[in-house]
Amino acid sequence: MASTIRDNPALSRFELEDGGVTVVLNYRIDGGSIAFDHTETPVAARGRGLASRLVRGALDEARGRGLKVVPRCSFVRSFLATHPEFRDLVA
Repeated sequence: MASTIRDNPALSRFELEDGGVTVVLNYRIDGGSIAFDHTETPVAARGRGLASRLVRGALDEARGRGLKVVPRCSFVRSFLATHPEFRDLVA
């Protein structure tokens, strides 16, 4: 079963659960932009591409909502540097 990315607005974060671990991407929305502040992956889940899947899903969601992205998180900045298809979202 594929894991699903979900928005948890009560905690201002996107979440991805896989194999009993949860990867999170914290955000703040201000008007027409979303700032991605911090990505957190449990040590046991690192190296499996989960954070990249989460960031891709969050960027797709931002695009769908018409939001510009402020990449404050170093992982998100790194992801954007290697995925030009999302660069139009950067505020």
